[in-house]
This record gives sequence, C-alpha cells and structure tokens, in this order.
Amino acid sequence: KTLLSPLNRRTTGGCWLALDLLRPLFGEEGRVFGEALRECIMKQHIHLTLLFVFCAVLLIPFGQAIAASHRNVLLLIGDDHGLDAGCYGNRVIKTPNLDRLAAAGVRFSHAFATVSSCSPSRAVILTGLFVHTNGQYGLAHAEHKQSTHANVRSLPRLLRENGYRTGVIGKLHVIPPEVYPFEQQFPGGRNVYEIAEKARGFFAAKDDRPFFLLIGYTDPHRAGRGFANEQNYRNVQKISYDPNDVIVPPYLPDLPAVRRDIADYYESVSRLDQGIGFVLKALEETGKANETLVIYLSDNGTPFPGAKTNLYDAGIHLPLIIRSPAQTQRGIVNRAMVSWVDIMPTILDWAGIKPPADLPGRSVLPILEQESPPGWDTIFASHVFHEITMYYPMRAVRTRRHKLIWNLAHPLSYPFASDLWSSPTWQTILHGGLKMMGQRATDAYIHRPEYELYDLEKDPHELSNVADDPAYAPVLSDLKARLQKMMTETKDPWVKRWR
Repeated sequence: KTLLSPLNRRTTGGCWLALDLLRPLFGEEGRVFGEALRECIMKQHIHLTLLFVFCAVLLIPFGQAIAASHRNVLLLIGDDHGLDAGCYGNRVIKTPNLDRLAAAGVRFSHAFATVSSCSPSRAVILTGLFVHTNGQYGLAHAEHKQSTHANVRSLPRLLRENGYRTGVIGKLHVIPPEVYPFEQQFPGGRNVYEIAEKARGFFAAKDDRPFFLLIGYTDPHRAGRGFANEQNYRNVQKISYDPNDVIVPPYLPDLPAVRRDIADYYESVSRLDQGIGFVLKALEETGKANETLVIYLSDNGTPFPGAKTNLYDAGIHLPLIIRSPAQTQRGIVNRAMVSWVDIMPTILDWAGIKPPADLPGRSVLPILEQESPPGWDTIFASHVFHEITMYYPMRAVRTRRHKLIWNLAHPLSYPFASDLWSSPTWQTILHGGLKMMGQRATDAYIHRPEYELYDLEKDPHELSNVADDPAYAPVLSDLKARLQKMMTETKDPWVKRWR
C-alpha cells in the first residue's frame, strides 16, 4: 500500500513510468506488461499490482541482457560521395534506396567530415579522434603508408572487448590491423550485389552475439579510367545519365567534358544506391532489421577539383542518414551540425559501452528525433595530407554563419590528388588554360592565403574571402580563438604554430 499510494494519487504518471521502464527492455511484450499494470493500478487491484511490480524488478536484468544482445550496428560508407541524392535535393540523380532509408530514419542536413581524404576520414570514424590526434595523417596504402597510433582504442576493438562480433566487407583503408582488429574481413569490389550476399551470410550466422558490420563501398571513387561503368555487374542495373541533364556545381566549369565526367559519377552513385538497397533487403530478410542501428555516410566529398581533399563545404559537407529501431518518428530532417567525430560515440552509446574519456565528439542518439536541437552549431576540421606528396596542413572551424580555414603551409601551391589530376575535368581546365573553375579563379584555388574567412549566409560557395575586411575582425578573432582552443584540447602537434 505504501508503494502504491503515490501511484494512486498520480495514476497516469505511474502508468507511464511502468511503460517507460519496460518498453526499452522488452519491446512489444514490455508494452503489454505495462498496460496490464496500468489496469491494475486504475482498478486498485493492489495484490496483482504488487505481483506485476515484483516480476518487473526480477526481469529487468534479463530484459537488459536481451536488449544488449540485439543492439546490432550496420555502418555503410560511400567512397567520395557528396550530397548527390534525391533526399538531399538532387532532382536528376536516381537514389531510391537512400531516399527510402531517409524516409524511414533521420536525414542530417548539416553533417560534416573532419577531413576530406579517404584513410584519414575513415580513421576519424573508427577512432572518434581527429587525424592530428589518432596519427592517420594520410593514405594507408602503398608508398603513402600512414598509420594510426598503436595506443588508440578503436571502435572495433572496444566492441570486440564488449562481446560484439565484428566484420568488414570491402574497403577498410586504415592500418595497423592491431588497432583495428576486425574478427572477419571480406573483399569488396564494385559488384554491390555480391557485397550484399556476403553481408547476408554475416547477418544469418548462427552466433548469439550482437554484431557490428562495416561495409566500405568502392563507388563512387574513380577507377583507373573513369568510374568502372563499362563493366557488367551481376544483378546490378546499369543506370546511365545524359550529360545535358546533370547539375554542374559552382566550383566546376560548365563544359561538355565536365558534364560527361559528372554523368559517369552519377552512374557510379546509382550503383552504390542499388547496393544499399540489396544489403538493407538482406538485413530485413534475415530478421535483423528491427535490432540494428543503420548508419550511412560518405568519407569525403566528390572526386572533383574543388571538393575532395578540400575543407571547403564541397569537400566535407556530406550525407548522413541514421535509422534506429528505437525511433518513434520517421522521416525527420535534423539540422544539428554533427561531424564524424560523433559517429563512434553514437555507436558506443547504442551498444551501451562507455566511450574513452578523450573523445571530442558526442552521441547523436539523444537528439536523433529533434529537428533543431540547441547546442549543435559548430564543427571543426583538420587535414594534413592525402597522398604522401601532398603536404598541406589545414585547420578549420565552421559555424552556421561563418567558416575560417587556416592554411598552415600557405606559401606552397595547393596539391592535387593523382585521380583528380588525371580526371577529364582537371585535364580540360589545365589544357584549356581556363582562368576560372566555375565561379572560383583557378589561380585562387592553387595559391591560397594563410587565412580564409567566409560569410556563408552571403557567400555559400566560399568565393569571397573576407579575412582582411575590418568589418569581420571580431568574427576572425573569435574563430581563431575557438580553433586554438580545439587544437590545444585535442593535443594537435601543430598548435605550436600559434606561438
């Protein structure tokens, strides 16, 4: 009677308390249990109510074990995919599977990589640390051979230590294996149907542990020639585009060769989209969809000059779609400014694992179903190099209104990635002697000042540097201070350049 007296005075509150306690633990069964408890409270069946409460207390540990065992994670990473999807406003490109995922989950409109380079960005995703902290300064393969510091506790390591089955299909592109100890690794390639079938086998494995599966797609990264669209891929539909229909971004010249290059890129994106559809179908058909947090994002911007390897928005403003089984609302567009240092804390939060104390990011799960959550209005970026020959350290801070880029090696010419240099787009600009890359001067792209400050409200394409404008002196001072604070707190070796 002592227990129930406050519940009798606040029946509704007591019922919702029961529902809130039981639903996360037992799902639909918890809801039914809570409804029965509510009926007993309303009818003042004291003995039955006490029995329900007693059973609930006894079952909570069991329920927690069930909940933990079902908290799977599927992380899908596109390679060089920008904001080219129907759900992100591109009216030409066909991405029905990404669009459906967004409609069933949450689409972040202001999501950012912290670096626009493949290995470094993936290391950020899998360590939760900026590249200047985790040590993966550049590409991991061949002569570049950059690697993550040995003492870093990565996402796959923490998940394995906490009872997860971990796997990766396709592109991982970070080293050393000791830091990223995936239990199972499978080759990938561009046949997205075959990738999905490998994922199906992983989902269906007779293993009671929760799983973490990373699928690293190769699309829409450039191939040795073009985007490997000339090949036939089993069970994959070829979706081609008329160059006259594509959308030329403001950082590229509107020329026939550039349009053909973009059309080839679009085709590769549509192949990626089919792969996402295949793997989500496999997840559903193996009965894992209602137990799995699904995350789709890209490592960096599109494989075109002005985007990939740059800290301009074209290089770091990227797609992020999250679908959670715990969502009560679907099809939300979330305007929080999030970045890839937030991905690892989010996954650890979902898995119920305490994150390392040195992570600069935070979980987005508490704000997942909010459209404009407060306190998410600033992101930082840190770049050292892409290929080993491309040393050009940059740091950036971006708010909703302004962006500051600090080019630490500004006397150097801006370097080009090999695949971008050989692309039809850059070769057209180079051999044509073009003075303008779309709306940006070619010389201004190659030769950059120490500080670039942009008013994104007036200049969304980052074309007019106002760092030397006296009217923006207070903004410049504020953003410099924020940048220095971030570099100090994250133990950036380049912070000494402030002295």
